[in-house]
Amino acid sequence: MKSSWLGGVFSRSIKCSPFRRRSAVLTAEESDHEKIRRPGGWKCMPYIIGNEAFEKVAMLGVFVNLTVYLVSHFNMPQVVAANVANIFNGTANFAPLLGAFVSDAYWGRYRTLAYASIATFLGMLVLTLTTVVPELRPPACTTADQLADRCVGPSRAQIGVLVVSMILLTVGAGGIRPCSLPFGVDQFDKSTEQGRRGLASFFSWYYCTSTAAVILALVMVIYIQSSVSWALGLGIPTGLMLVAIVFFFLGTRLYVYVPPAGSVFSGIAQVFVAAYRKRSLSLPAPDNVLLQEENLFSGPVKSDRGSKLPLTLQYRCLNKAAIKCEGEVQEDGSIADPWRLCTVMQVEEAKCLLRIVPIWASGIVCLLALVQQFTFSVLQSMRMDRHIGPHFQVPAALVGTVSMIALVLFVPVYDRLLVPLARRITGTDSGITLLQRQGAGLAVAVLAMAVAGRVEKMRRDSCWAHGGADGVSPLLAMWLAPQLVLMGVAESFNAVGQIEFYNRQFPEHMQTLAGSLFYCTIAAASYVSSFIVAVIQKNTSWLNNNINLGRVENFYYIIGGMGVVNFLYFLVCAHFYHYKGVPEEQKLESEEDAKVVDA
Repeated sequence: MKSSWLGGVFSRSIKCSPFRRRSAVLTAEESDHEKIRRPGGWKCMPYIIGNEAFEKVAMLGVFVNLTVYLVSHFNMPQVVAANVANIFNGTANFAPLLGAFVSDAYWGRYRTLAYASIATFLGMLVLTLTTVVPELRPPACTTADQLADRCVGPSRAQIGVLVVSMILLTVGAGGIRPCSLPFGVDQFDKSTEQGRRGLASFFSWYYCTSTAAVILALVMVIYIQSSVSWALGLGIPTGLMLVAIVFFFLGTRLYVYVPPAGSVFSGIAQVFVAAYRKRSLSLPAPDNVLLQEENLFSGPVKSDRGSKLPLTLQYRCLNKAAIKCEGEVQEDGSIADPWRLCTVMQVEEAKCLLRIVPIWASGIVCLLALVQQFTFSVLQSMRMDRHIGPHFQVPAALVGTVSMIALVLFVPVYDRLLVPLARRITGTDSGITLLQRQGAGLAVAVLAMAVAGRVEKMRRDSCWAHGGADGVSPLLAMWLAPQLVLMGVAESFNAVGQIEFYNRQFPEHMQTLAGSLFYCTIAAASYVSSFIVAVIQKNTSWLNNNINLGRVENFYYIIGGMGVVNFLYFLVCAHFYHYKGVPEEQKLESEEDAKVVDA
């Protein structure tokens, strides 16, 4: 039966109400369709990456300049506006956890992405209307009136409209961010070598395209908002979000759809509860993983596309959750009480989360260094020569884009040059392992902070030699480029490595949860950054409102020292990490082979 792409979208919605949990078992029509549909791989990527890129431009067009908009158009005090923006950004970064739960347990990735994209568009449309309709914002206020505190603030109705737009945008971020990447991963056939190599490239190009969209948002959209018109500056991202929705739905007939497999969080909680209840029981064959797995409850694999995880002896106390006692399995083979008995697969899924959390924590310090570079490079460049030629001066706010440009340029070099070279040496499809890629990023981030500290001392000394505390250094702002380029390279290793690591190491039906972890890293890095700045400001004079009176290089060295400690911590975590799906006996054989080689 032929129908338009729009009709296909809504016919799929009619089959299953979004407010009712969809069964993991497909209908006969859907099942037949899935049998003949093979993963489209790169054929689907223009629609998925296009949706992600346009969404990034749209959302960042709001996020980056939101504080300025609240001050200039809603007459909010700067501190209040900054707090509102921070709460909004923090909530938007943690919302993917809830979006991951809804996607994995009820809607699936496609449906969650569709609804979230529409919510984002509506949220941006409402926010754009506040710039066009005078009744939706307070009366205009001059700079002199703002300084004299004579501006009329927003009414409750106007605040309500603003809150509605932010709620819709948060809902959109919560659905798009954790689902976009895993939905792209679903389109590759991981059982073939071509599919695995295509998947390895997809992670790099996905992040590269997203970063290019960030640069576009900062350079074009922010300029229009600040220098031309807020209505146009918000209207363009709104229009781009509509284009993103069209892009996404155009690929509807090509996508592979993975049905939701139930609540991830409840399944993990059941493992811990069942293991605690059976803590007094003894494991069968405690030192023999093969015999132990034979005597534990396996049960069926949840997803047809999900690979069965072998039992491991790491965190073996959780294995007790799969000890089968009398009366815990019904006649049809189902579990009588999921809070007393779990499958081996459930146990290993919970272990995946336990193994990943320590690695996840190491990424916070790397992104912390990135946050500091973006914050202080702007202040540094304001006291340096930013001219390119006699007439053009680069805006200070755009200096940080050097890091993003470096990332965008380095990803193709890494993907097309370094990975094939490393592949010949290591024999690994991805060139280097997931953990090695993250570790390389952590090491480069430390180097970037060391370079940043040295350049800052040069800049401050030059300022004091040319005017003292109020002096401006004749050094070109391009002196900041080395540290920013290094941070871009560090991000291409660690941030992209994090994303790929989470998506490969979580089981297939938990990948939306994996997608949300990276945004939680960003949120955690922002909170840790605020805490460190507050502590240093309270106890030292390094961070002064006049950057020439401070000692920002010492602050950089502190972050670099944290990076060294974090790198050592990462090495310990990586040493004890057990990759998903690697049988225990295979790991032991690899370790024995390594000992023979060393000998």
